[in-house]
Parts: sequence; C-alpha cells; structure tokens
Amino acid sequence: MAAQARVSEATVSRVLNGRTGVAATTRQRVLAALDVLGHERPVRLRRRSAGLVGLVIPELTNPIFPAFAQLIEQALAGHGYTPVLCTKQPGGTTEDELVEQLEERGVTGIVFLSGLHADTGADPARYRRLAERGVPFVLINGYNEHVCAPFISPDDRAAARMAVRHLVELGHERIGLAVGPARYVPSRRKAEGFVAALEEAFGVPGERAGEFVRHTLFGVEGGHAAAVGLLNAGCTGIVCGSDLMALGVVRAARERGLAVPGQVSVVGFDDSKLIAFTDPPLTTVRQPVQAMATAAVGALIEEIRGNPVERTEFVFQPELVVRGSTGPVPGSGPVRPAGRVGPC
Repeated sequence: MAAQARVSEATVSRVLNGRTGVAATTRQRVLAALDVLGHERPVRLRRRSAGLVGLVIPELTNPIFPAFAQLIEQALAGHGYTPVLCTKQPGGTTEDELVEQLEERGVTGIVFLSGLHADTGADPARYRRLAERGVPFVLINGYNEHVCAPFISPDDRAAARMAVRHLVELGHERIGLAVGPARYVPSRRKAEGFVAALEEAFGVPGERAGEFVRHTLFGVEGGHAAAVGLLNAGCTGIVCGSDLMALGVVRAARERGLAVPGQVSVVGFDDSKLIAFTDPPLTTVRQPVQAMATAAVGALIEEIRGNPVERTEFVFQPELVVRGSTGPVPGSGPVRPAGRVGPC
C-alpha cells in the first residue's frame, strides 16, 4: 500500500490510525490506495454522508452524460454528499417518477442534466411544485424562463458559430447543420448560432440560411439521416449537435464513397474522452464539462445551506478542438465569394 500511495509505511500507519501530522493531500493518496487495492477502510476513516443528492440524466449511451455524472458525483463527494444516479429513457421510468422516488428517500437536493426543463413542449410547472416542496435543485443544459432556479449551460450559439467559422476558414461554402429536435433549447440555440454565422460569413438572409438546418433525432442514426439530405444537396461541411450525430454523418459519407475530410468535413459537439480516437479523430466543440459540473454542485450546495443563488443562467464558453475530420474544401482556395453560396 505504501508503494501504491508513494509514501512511507510509517505514513500509512499514521493515516490508518487516525493520527495527526499528515498533510491532507498525502492522507487522500493513502485512502485512494486503499480503495484501488480493494482494502476496506477502517471504521474511523469512513466518511459520514451529509445527505443524498439525486442526479437525473437522460441515459448513459451518449458518453457525455457519464462524463458529467462522474464529475458531478466527485464534486458532491468532496462536499460529503452521496450521489444517487437516476437515468430516464423513453418507455422507461419518467423524470417525474424518478423525482418522486428521490423525494421518498429524503434527498437533500437534485441536479437535473438535460431534463424536461430543456424541452419547450414540457410543462415547467413540475419544477415550480418541486420548489414549493422545499427541494433545492439546479438545472444543466437548457434554460427555461418559467422556472425559478439556477441554470448552468454552455454557450450553444457560440459553439455553432465557431464551428461554422472553422469550416469557412477552410474554404467551405456549402455548410449544413445536423441538430436535434427544434423543441429542445440547446438545439434551437445551436441553429440560431449557425444561421447567424452564415449571415456573417456570406450575407445569407436568415430565412434562407435556415434551409441549411436539419432537425433530426439525437444520436448516430439521427446524424446519418440528416447527412443524407445535406450530402444530396452538395454540402462539403457539416456541423453537428453532438459527437454521436457527427459519427452518423461520417458513416453516411463513407457509405457514398466520400472521404472524410478529403471530400466532406465534419464537426461534432461535446468532446467526450473517446472522440479523439475515432477514425478520423473528430474535430469538435468541447463542452466545458468540468467547469459546468463544478458550478452546478457549488450552486446546489449553497442552496442546501440556505444561501440562495441568483435565479439566472450561468453560461460557459466552449472550445473548438481541431482534429482530423475537417480539412480544406476539395479544389477550393481560401476565397469565399458570397454569390457562390447555395442552399443545402
């Protein structure tokens, strides 16, 4: 254990026996070594939970959601709270049912990630009722002006704009957007940023620029379906609402014998850990997951402690990560005359 923790056996002994004179970081290394090696912690070293906190997420198939969950759980544990992970899927347990179950278990608070608050077709009254029952909560990804709570979001409009600008700099003129259903706030905002970027780059009127947008299902299949229409229209650059959708676009391009990025450039959104290892490595807009998770937990802890956080949306800036799925438009230089742009 001493070797695993990179400390002396005497230091391990002091930690296990609860003695003073050990730095907090060193103590944490010894405890981590205990966990890694599968040893049970002595009773005196077991942390008492300050309470349960629910984490409600859509599903686990999209890698970005487990990434969020892990960081949120780590942040909660750092404050002494025990996370309770709840996933919802169409046809399975609903968000309302999960909230009811969490309340029955006496949770101290709830974090909602990409929940019904992001769906403009859903009734926001459920969150008002939750607040009336005295349950603190924080909402990530998707702002709703009818809900009085702290919101944590990436700048979806800026994400779409930086993706378009990247493709424009590479000489692409026919650029499309594959994004989720329009009723979801993040999808709507990405579409708005995309249209604004086309107007800025080429002077395309907003109504015409909207023809470049394909609202589809989330996931690989949705990206594949959107790509069919965009590729038929001759788009050489496609911006996507998620990395999974981008992988669907890549698959659709290859089914047509088109090289990525030789003939079609693709930009994703999220930058979950495995995306750098796809073929080709995916250019994407990185969602600031670490900062958002930390802020969400921090806001919730303040709410739990009776220190209300401002009822507003805290917006975090994304980052373009250029890899191998984008390249210069085939046979085109850097000049991009607006007159050559056509609808996708």
